[in-house]
Amino acid sequence: MTKLFWNVFKLSPVVLAATFFAANSAFAGEATEKNTSVAELSEESNIGQVTSVSQFTDVQPTDWAFQALQSLVERYGCIAGYPNSTFRGNRALTRYEFAAGLNACLDRVNELIAIATEQVNSGDLNTLKRLQEEYAAELATLRGRVDGLEFRAAELESNQFSTTAKLKGEAIFAVSGAFGDEKVGGGDIDENVILTNRVRLTFDSSFTGKDKLRVRLQARNTPGFDDITGTRMARLGFEGSNENNVDLTELNYTFKPAKGVMVKIDANEADLNDNVNVFNPLFKSSGGGAISRYGRFNPIYRAASGDAGVTATLGGKKSPIKLTGAYTSGNPTKTDSGFFNGDNAFLGQVELKPMKSLNLGLTYVRRFDSGSANVTGSTGSSLARRPFGSGVATKSNHYGVQAALKLNKKTTLAGWYGFVDADEFNGAGDSEVQYWAATLGMKDFGSKGNTLGLIFGQPPKLTKISGFASGTEDQDTSYHLEGLYKMKLNDNIAVTPGLLVIFNPEHNNNNDTVYVGTLRTTFKF
Repeated sequence: MTKLFWNVFKLSPVVLAATFFAANSAFAGEATEKNTSVAELSEESNIGQVTSVSQFTDVQPTDWAFQALQSLVERYGCIAGYPNSTFRGNRALTRYEFAAGLNACLDRVNELIAIATEQVNSGDLNTLKRLQEEYAAELATLRGRVDGLEFRAAELESNQFSTTAKLKGEAIFAVSGAFGDEKVGGGDIDENVILTNRVRLTFDSSFTGKDKLRVRLQARNTPGFDDITGTRMARLGFEGSNENNVDLTELNYTFKPAKGVMVKIDANEADLNDNVNVFNPLFKSSGGGAISRYGRFNPIYRAASGDAGVTATLGGKKSPIKLTGAYTSGNPTKTDSGFFNGDNAFLGQVELKPMKSLNLGLTYVRRFDSGSANVTGSTGSSLARRPFGSGVATKSNHYGVQAALKLNKKTTLAGWYGFVDADEFNGAGDSEVQYWAATLGMKDFGSKGNTLGLIFGQPPKLTKISGFASGTEDQDTSYHLEGLYKMKLNDNIAVTPGLLVIFNPEHNNNNDTVYVGTLRTTFKF
């Protein structure tokens, strides 16, 4: 009985094969060429049933479908041949031929099903009954396990956090230290090594499948090295401290109002480097990219960031041209400033992709700063950040050119150049700031998932100032050199040793070289 039912059940693939072969043999090959009718085909074919595949003169044991045809002819009797003892397996198949072949095979299937019960003997039934009794305990165990799994699945579904929200986590443990001879301004550098951390929990939720609501919580205790070294050029990329208190650092909503249009509304910490392409794909992340603040991306994106804002991007992922516009406001919770009357910035960016391996960007930012006058986003020299001193309202125009070129599948060369024209808002002061950098990244270096990186450039430098009585320019040039090697231990853990070197800190040749080393371990879940 087992053999019989096996033959019946495996007819499903056989039916497909039989349909093809029987249909090919159902009518004469010349019918298609002559474009004859169905009635004419039936008259000229005179199909005869064959009992052995050897009756076909044009079928050889070396043919790729010989065994399938042999099974259909000799085992199932589901194939007919032509009067001249040919099968003609290479000719085209028509819809009529397909229907004829399928009908023949279905008739055979019905015959097998009809006689199936007649071939079942009492011995087979006794064997099935004995097997059922012998494995009764095992079957009961399996039934209990399935019931238990169904109950646990129902319980998890009823108590899950959310059907749409996803939780992502990142934890950074870092051992860092600054060293060198003298710090900027005089005095020895305190060469103590510190152990710090940063933890982020991100909740992403969607309501339509094409939108995203993000909430991010953060706690950290990584102080800056500017007090130890005397310069903010030595800042780390993941630097910042709230004494490990939990803060809300991101609250935004992204949606697509139309095809090829993306809109993002930031209600808290509108960092535009998260909203637009920054053209430094291997090093833009604070947790897995460059170890320094300046090495992550062009400072123009920091100049455009604020506490709240709106960003709109036109152009899909495969579009050769993308346009981005953004508006951000600083501290809009103050009732005397509001969303439009306080510190603010406008950003416009054109992204070009003339070829798959090359990505170009032209960026403009118009910024108004009512008092903090942080022109370069806390990067570069103190004169570049505040050309007119602290507490002076400043308006500035920022121009940036960025590029990323894939030399091959694993190597990317990227870089940027920036120019800033900053003016006193209530005075005659006028200043210019310039900066540049180049990055080289090699993925899968040494082992799959690892990344070797090298970054070199000139941090923001005040190159011109006029109309301001006490203003002075940066006299010399600082250089930023950074090397890192991210080692991916597994999908969740990466270890990145890196070294940052600042030559002529604060664009002053009289200052000693500053070194900052770090061993960053990043956990993701």
